[in-house]
Amino acid sequence: MTISISMRDLLEAGVHFGHQKRFWNPKMAPFIFSEREKTHIINLEETLPKFRGLLDAIHQITSKRGKVMFVGTKHAATDIVKEEGIRCGMPYVNRRWLGGMLTNYKTIRQSIKRLKDLEAMLENTKLLALKTKKEVLMIQREKDKLAVNLDGIKNMGGLPDMLFVIDVKREKIAISEAQRLGIPVAAIVDTNASPDGIDYVVPGNDDAIRAIRFYCKTIADVIIESRRSILEEDAAKEKERAERAKAKAKPKAPLPEIKKVKKEIKESDVSAEMLETEVVVVEMEAQVETVAEVEASPAEKPAKKSTAKKAKQNEHSEK
Repeated sequence: MTISISMRDLLEAGVHFGHQKRFWNPKMAPFIFSEREKTHIINLEETLPKFRGLLDAIHQITSKRGKVMFVGTKHAATDIVKEEGIRCGMPYVNRRWLGGMLTNYKTIRQSIKRLKDLEAMLENTKLLALKTKKEVLMIQREKDKLAVNLDGIKNMGGLPDMLFVIDVKREKIAISEAQRLGIPVAAIVDTNASPDGIDYVVPGNDDAIRAIRFYCKTIADVIIESRRSILEEDAAKEKERAERAKAKAKPKAPLPEIKKVKKEIKESDVSAEMLETEVVVVEMEAQVETVAEVEASPAEKPAKKSTAKKAKQNEHSEK
């Protein structure tokens, strides 16, 4: 992994700003550096190694074709989570976490199928031409309603291998479902939240837009880098498969040779037909001759008898 982060990057993103002292959670005490104007300051010396450890874990998961789901439904994170999730090709939830999105994934899959069917219907202009304006409007409304919550996971194709959560307190249901299924959870934990049950704790500011963008963008960059090698491997395998298929394919004869062969076949067929015709004609002529001989032989005998009678009559007349 070539992507690296420094303490200055965390400072510029405002990761070190925590919540006010009166909202703090005592379990976050090991990660608090000091207090300034009744606001806790997060110790970036704790944040930096933990965030690097998270990036390494994400790199290992995604390099093996794993999926990391981005979860951030708070207003400050909605657009950023969607943008970075699309950019790195990972599933995301940025509106509302539906109960059972992980634990009851079979039902969610049916809703995803319905969403894809509606999208296909709206793209089919011939089908829409057969429907009334009211029916088209109802289809569009149903599609929009499903897309609000399912658009980010419609191409997920199964349960994710890790959850990356922006706000631990807000995404309690998502974290509990992942824990029930044994899916590791990585989260940005602010000073007002508890790190219990989080596999990869990253102490930091979870409210500032700049900080949220820094987390999501860095993770998306790591995912893109790790998936680049996979895409290169897939391209190499596809190229090798195409070469093998080309080698196995039989070479086709050139077009002139094909025409020549067809011409020879036609000529041979014509000569064979002519030969057969000649044989048939000869046989018919032979049959005609035999029939003529048979018919002519009885007619010749009476002719001989008549000549003999004439000779005898001549002899009598001479006497």
